[in-house]
Amino acid sequence: HLCDVADEAQMLAFRDAVQEQHATDHVHLLFNNAGIGSGGSLFTNDREEWDRTFAICWGGVYYGTRAFLPLLVASSEAHLVNTSSVNGFWASLGPGVPHTAYSAAKFAVKGFTEALITDLRVNAPHVKVSLVMPGHVGTDIVRNSAAVLGRPSPKEMTAEDLEPVRDQVARMGLPRDALSDDQLRAALQKIAEDFRDKAPLSAAGAATLILDGVRAGEWRILVGEDAKVLDRMVRAAPELAYEPGFMEKLRAEGHLDLSLRPGG
Repeated sequence: HLCDVADEAQMLAFRDAVQEQHATDHVHLLFNNAGIGSGGSLFTNDREEWDRTFAICWGGVYYGTRAFLPLLVASSEAHLVNTSSVNGFWASLGPGVPHTAYSAAKFAVKGFTEALITDLRVNAPHVKVSLVMPGHVGTDIVRNSAAVLGRPSPKEMTAEDLEPVRDQVARMGLPRDALSDDQLRAALQKIAEDFRDKAPLSAAGAATLILDGVRAGEWRILVGEDAKVLDRMVRAAPELAYEPGFMEKLRAEGHLDLSLRPGG
């Protein structure tokens, strides 16, 4: 099935198609997992991109839950699983890199899912809910997000397309023109590939951890050692979570060290 999760009419049509194809009036498991990463800044990203990112990452969870909730309730037992992110409790990718739309959406998913714990206990106690908060998992989200938003691939980016990237490089304290256009395109391509191929946890590994958590009845599922470390650090010193030294400490522990550096 193909479905734009940010479109409620398509989500409802998807639900109806599932019921028809599988001849069922109930669903035992629902995983709301769609997401893209963009809309980093209210200042430098346009409104359309920001809203599209928020609509998929938050709207997809909300519409999916609304559409399928009656089928979950119709089951003798059921489980709703919503994917947030470490960015659902830490709204950052580090100093100098705004991460606004995605983080706001993932915070919304976290709050919504936690609120459902009580809502379901009161109104449908046989339906359980879990909040999934992954760290770095090896997927194509970097490349696919650009495709969803109609952006050119790194190889197709013009010098004008690369200007915002150079601005980001400068905000990170690196020389703005340290890389030629071709080197910058190659670096962006490598970042997308490394995000998928050099992640500390594969998508299959993440799926196993999530399913294990669901079977165990856990409402809060941290996926990956980086997620556990980040959760601990934010809880220990929330007032320091957005200071430069926080990211340095996190990297010193061997986590979240994918960044744009000359030759890196």
